Amino acid sequence: MIFKTSDLCDQFAESKRLQIAEPLLRSFGGHTAFSGRITTLKVFEDPVKIREILGEKSEGGVLVVDGGGSHRCALLGADLAKLACDHGWEGIIVYGCIRDSVEIGRLPLGVRALHTHPLRSHKRGTGERDILITFAGVNFRTGHYLYADEDGIVVADDPLV
Repeated sequence: MIFKTSDLCDQFAESKRLQIAEPLLRSFGGHTAFSGRITTLKVFEDPVKIREILGEKSEGGVLVVDGGGSHRCALLGADLAKLACDHGWEGIIVYGCIRDSVEIGRLPLGVRALHTHPLRSHKRGTGERDILITFAGVNFRTGHYLYADEDGIVVADDPLV
């Protein structure tokens, strides 16, 4: 799928179908452009639910994780990113930190996060899936569509391309 977020903004920004994320997240994955149907997850310093979801087969989905913006540890590392690739995920958005950024940068996966952090997170198994999560000025909902490239991230209720 070929798209440019700037073109999507030009075409759809006047409608109420498009949300544009504030430029808070850095690109870490091997793919700088990616898109797909959103699955949401809210966790705090706990990757167990992330692993569960990324272990499910996906047909080009994007996992959006609200990690509370924590800078105290990483929610995603190379092992989870590889798991995502193996199961057909197109991308992962983390409102928090990742680690193993060099390895993740070699994978055919789009990854956006706030920063890197070398410490892994705690494993408690807590979190909420498929709920409304909000960060970067966007309301992310399971079933909506995300488009990301070098210029930014946009979210729409329905497929745009």
